[in-house]
Amino acid sequence: MLKPKLEINQVTEKEQLNSVTKKITIYAPDIAAKAKAGQFVIFKVNEDSERIPLTISSWDQEKQTISHIFQEIGFSTMELGRLEVGQKIQNVAGPLGNASEIKNFGTAVVVCGGLGTAVAYPVAKELKEAGNKVITIMGARTKELFILEKEMAAISDEVYFASDDGTKGQKGFVSDVLKSLIAKNYTFNIAFAIGPPIMMSVIADITRPYSIKTIASLNPIMVDGMGMCGACRVTIAGKTQFACVDGPEFDAHQVNFKELIQRLKSYCNEEKQVITPQVNGENCQCHGH
Repeated sequence: MLKPKLEINQVTEKEQLNSVTKKITIYAPDIAAKAKAGQFVIFKVNEDSERIPLTISSWDQEKQTISHIFQEIGFSTMELGRLEVGQKIQNVAGPLGNASEIKNFGTAVVVCGGLGTAVAYPVAKELKEAGNKVITIMGARTKELFILEKEMAAISDEVYFASDDGTKGQKGFVSDVLKSLIAKNYTFNIAFAIGPPIMMSVIADITRPYSIKTIASLNPIMVDGMGMCGACRVTIAGKTQFACVDGPEFDAHQVNFKELIQRLKSYCNEEKQVITPQVNGENCQCHGH
């Protein structure tokens, strides 16, 4: 019996990774054929939805699918999380952004925190395939919130864990683990920091005195994803750049993280006002539902 033909942007798989994190896989042949580590797509779930960027966490050229890992923390991710297998996403644009610079650097340390692991995985995978020795440091608030542990272990030479409460790995932060490895005379030729902006900022401060080239994957507010709206502007080495077309990866030692963190807080109050009706099961007038 022939399988029903898939439609473009149709959800083919959906998985609950932990209490707050979901993985969704969609049929997107054109994007799957061109995707590279570090790139992202722009989703528009329904006709009247807002546009949201999500990094491609994995892709399968044979199945012609792309996968994304996300947490339902805002209106749009909640909307995405409600989709079931067989349903379609209205629009998916991508792959967007510049791919990660991948070559044989020597020894690469990949430092990822929380959901940043989903972004870090394809980067670490391609670094390993390019011949690097890959040291991975993964962090989360507690044991239950770690994701892609087996996948990361499979493509890393060494994996270290840090949790805020000490339930997995070292108690503390990924920055503490990095400090300890440097103190043990580990030599890193490049570092990739992917996660919350404050974490990436701290990692940059640690590597700067050792002149370890450090790449940060930035996640500013983004609208069109094509360099026209200016919403994702960031300051790099004192100059304005746009994360969607100039990034999303930048030299972490040149990023103005203080400005990035401040700009990410711009619409917190508005987002809370939109989320509240969703949590309470009410209709949200703001988005026309």
